[in-house]
Amino acid sequence: MSEAVAVAMSWQVNGLSLAGLSWGEPSAPGILALHGWLDNAASFGIVAPLLARQHHVVAVDLTGHGLSAHRSQDAGYQIWDDLPELLGVLDELGWQQFSLMGHSRGAIIATVLASAIPDRVERLVLLDGVVPNPVGEEQFSRQLRKFLDDKRYWTQKRNRIYPDVEAALASRADNSPPPALARALVERNLRPCDGGYTWTTDLRLRGASAVKLSPGQIQSVLESLAMPTLLLLAEDGFSKHPELAAQARQFIPHLEIHEVAGGHHFHMESGAAIVARQIDHFLQ
Repeated sequence: MSEAVAVAMSWQVNGLSLAGLSWGEPSAPGILALHGWLDNAASFGIVAPLLARQHHVVAVDLTGHGLSAHRSQDAGYQIWDDLPELLGVLDELGWQQFSLMGHSRGAIIATVLASAIPDRVERLVLLDGVVPNPVGEEQFSRQLRKFLDDKRYWTQKRNRIYPDVEAALASRADNSPPPALARALVERNLRPCDGGYTWTTDLRLRGASAVKLSPGQIQSVLESLAMPTLLLLAEDGFSKHPELAAQARQFIPHLEIHEVAGGHHFHMESGAAIVARQIDHFLQ
């Protein structure tokens, strides 16, 4: 069987233009895939074609990333701000029931979304991420002050300009998979401009959240995950594995955890086929 080819997709949701990629037959069971912070839908370019043998995989450029629009100046990028937009995409796709997959920040958004609509999410796949780090209620004012400072700072900043794609690729070397694998990811986050290339990514994504979830709220989110859940943790990833795994095991009702060789972007590295097999087996 030949490998599925990516198909460009777009949606108009709540006045925003959202872009994405899909693999597989639209009549197959659906998987909505959410990428990580400052990445885009192309991060699933290796795993998705393998899953598309039996599923229709749709990866969305989350707002402010890739080819999707930026939010207005009066809006922000809290993790829950993505939820109404994702529901709009699901409406456009006509998916009442679906599986949900997320990487890093996308995994956090997937967890929160699944907790809010557990009756619609058949299975949940989390790649090196589950929930944000909790912040105690006593830190509320400090967190809000950080948000206000960051919002002013990042609203005034402008993205750096690179002379060519290679220079942009080199700038992400510390935060991406190997350059040969990261090229598609980086190119989807670039646009030509005077002087070369600049990022399409909204810099306000780098700012602090106005409010962070408390330990009790995190527990409530995790306990609401009624669907079977697969958590794959990278051996050399960003997550604090012992604490994260213990928290997940304690509160997620139907959880399966595996550690996978590789870094934070293990789904884009040499072991991506193994990751795809684990996901595919879980989805069966």
